[in-house]
Amino acid sequence: MLQLQAIRESKNEFITALKKRNIDAAPLLDKAIALDDKRRETQTKLDKTLAESNSLSKEIGMLFKTGKAQEATVLKEKTGVLKEESKVLSDTLTSVAEELQTLLYQIPNIPHDSVPAGNTEEDNEEVFAEGDVPELVSSALPHWELAKKYDIIDFELGVKVTGAGFPVYKGKGARLQRALISYFLDKNAEAGYTEIQVPHLVNEASGYGTGQLPDKEGQMYHVGEDDLYLIPTAEVPVTNLFRGEIIKEEQFPICYTAYTPCFRREAGSYGAHVRGLNRLHQFDKVEIVRVEHPSKSFEALDGMVEHVKNILRELKLPYRVLRLCGGDLGFTSVLTYDFEVFSTAQDRWLEISSVSNFEAYQSNRLKLRFKDENGKSQFAHTLNGSSLALPRVLAGILENYQVEDGIEIPEVLIPYCGFSKID
Repeated sequence: MLQLQAIRESKNEFITALKKRNIDAAPLLDKAIALDDKRRETQTKLDKTLAESNSLSKEIGMLFKTGKAQEATVLKEKTGVLKEESKVLSDTLTSVAEELQTLLYQIPNIPHDSVPAGNTEEDNEEVFAEGDVPELVSSALPHWELAKKYDIIDFELGVKVTGAGFPVYKGKGARLQRALISYFLDKNAEAGYTEIQVPHLVNEASGYGTGQLPDKEGQMYHVGEDDLYLIPTAEVPVTNLFRGEIIKEEQFPICYTAYTPCFRREAGSYGAHVRGLNRLHQFDKVEIVRVEHPSKSFEALDGMVEHVKNILRELKLPYRVLRLCGGDLGFTSVLTYDFEVFSTAQDRWLEISSVSNFEAYQSNRLKLRFKDENGKSQFAHTLNGSSLALPRVLAGILENYQVEDGIEIPEVLIPYCGFSKID
């Protein structure tokens, strides 16, 4: 969430910047400042009341010691009034602080200057494209038909076991899925990311820490009896490893990679564009997460973008990179680059990765800090990216690598798969 001091110092700039998100933030920011003023005022009154009460208590003790019981009794009545006042002030302070916290959770991050204005994904800015779109055979099929033809993914079995959006991978389809996971993890490890395994369920504090709550509550699966959430991305548990931590400046950069299944309700998603692997409720993803010094975070973001580019080059998939506009930008992000692979059989672009810098927005929620060279505590910057999400990468491979008699395997994956063709 935004820092109150920054809101006070840069309110007008924030109002202007948040217009890129198509938000009139003035009422929210004004209310935040007013609530903070009330909180400060109440805290001052409470501190003064408690100090007066403590002073009287000492004075009462001295009076009893010197035999002035009557005077002590008079003062005790006054301390009783002060205790009642302090209780009222304490309750007010708690109420105002909770209202302020709830309000701050509703204010999204401030877009970076380079974020283009816009309302929808149609306004995103293409900043890079690479790879040739292959010419497919006349009998080319979309991936869901290829999956059925070669018996490598069974969508109907998933419906039987769970419901729509929970596919069953079979035979070479399962092996290709596992190969992609291993390949992504190896590439990330080569780039300096430490592999880590994390829980697939998180508590409410973790959801608030990275900003999934309250913004995306409707998209998360909730285990009510235990008050836990199935993770929508490894970003949540990995970043929350640092919740409440004060790290040393020499630890930067902290780089982790993790493979996890991901769970998203995707409420309200219907239509032909969600067929097959295009949109799932459960899918596999390999994530990269960085904790950075504020002065290095945008350099790190550029490095993450290049890293994902290199993976797609090795897979030899046609792709493009988009800088998201304000209307399409995630709630917690200041700057996001989306990667899309071209699905030749569907004749459309499929998002396969988002790489984002959150600056101090998540760190403020997480209370993730470091001490600078002057010993002053500052919030670290956090970043994350998909490297990569598997379903649409797999869809792109199946469709773009199909030939008359099967589906060829990208050369870089053959050692991981143990086969060179699905037929």
